[in-house]
Amino acid sequence: MAEELSYVLVTPYSIRKSRTGAILSRLISRTALDLVAARMFSPSQELVEAYAAGFVSEGTSTQREIQDLLRHYVLKHLVPSADLHPRVLLLVFKGEDAVEKIRGAVGHILHDDPAGQTIRDTFGDYLTDAQGNVTYFEPAAFAPQDAASAKADLLLWARHSDKEGGILDSAIQFPAGAQVEKTLVLIKPDNFRVPSTRPGGVMDVFARSGLYIIGFKVHRMSVAQAEQFYGPVLEVLQDKLRGRSGEQAAKLLQAEFGVPITAEVEEKLGDLLGPINGRENWEQIVKFMAGRKPSDCPPELRNTPGTEKCIALVYQGVDAVRKTREVLGPTDPAKAPPGSIRREFGQTIMVNAAHASDAAENAQREMAIIHIEENNFKTTVEDWFSR
Repeated sequence: MAEELSYVLVTPYSIRKSRTGAILSRLISRTALDLVAARMFSPSQELVEAYAAGFVSEGTSTQREIQDLLRHYVLKHLVPSADLHPRVLLLVFKGEDAVEKIRGAVGHILHDDPAGQTIRDTFGDYLTDAQGNVTYFEPAAFAPQDAASAKADLLLWARHSDKEGGILDSAIQFPAGAQVEKTLVLIKPDNFRVPSTRPGGVMDVFARSGLYIIGFKVHRMSVAQAEQFYGPVLEVLQDKLRGRSGEQAAKLLQAEFGVPITAEVEEKLGDLLGPINGRENWEQIVKFMAGRKPSDCPPELRNTPGTEKCIALVYQGVDAVRKTREVLGPTDPAKAPPGSIRREFGQTIMVNAAHASDAAENAQREMAIIHIEENNFKTTVEDWFSR
């Protein structure tokens, strides 16, 4: 069976209620599809009307009723106004039978016996009165009905993605004088080794910060980007490992040769081996993030997207840096407090689930390195359908 592209559009209500992580968990773990692109949108009325027009009223009376309900929801809740700029998240998945798998995970509007198995079972609402009139409707997420609508919808959103998608700096209204910050979070490659709930679970914990997601990008770091991103760590590691390297070398030499090693010699050993040990540890970090050590990377591949996937998130809000760092926890998962991301999802000092910028200026530096504004959603979609 040939691979397909499909999508899920997360509604403004689901995003506002911090259900994005839980929805992502369901999609990845229950479909095993590859998340290949994503983009936040604050759609224009033109885009919303064009998307709504795709919900064609045909089929049985029940099907027509549901299609009309979906179209009316889109026109009511996604259109911007003077005071409100709704945020939606478009997630793009690739794999065999992707359209049907996504439809199954999102679920139908009507269920005789909803059991919480689908996204709409759990997060959607469909309430009627005694006469059968709909009194409240929230679909939680949208998915295409078939491969043809998946293609049409994705190409539509791609055409609008430069102007209406990306980092939504102006989508959230804050009180006058509020000290608003933007910060970067990376959900690291260890969360994507096998299809699981981990990426969404990490997002769920970050949701406790009370911040707003205004940017979402699926990213594969190149070796050059990882070197630059973690450049400040190299000198720290080399200095930090001097003492430990000298101590370990002294013990091994003393055991091997039976010759006492003086403190002066141990210090010299540390001066010699610390930078070497530190650089090797640093290269392993680069490999973890990009899939290849700098020393093993041919020059022509340094700027090529790596083999390891992460999700780059931009959070906005008051005191954003401190709040994300607080729920993240310290670098060593063993020292992280219960309930923190690194305690719940981290394994080692390097394989520790997520990164969060430690200062607003570092967030700007890091966002520039990974080209957070880059529209790889558009290139992914257009390249796929132009094959």
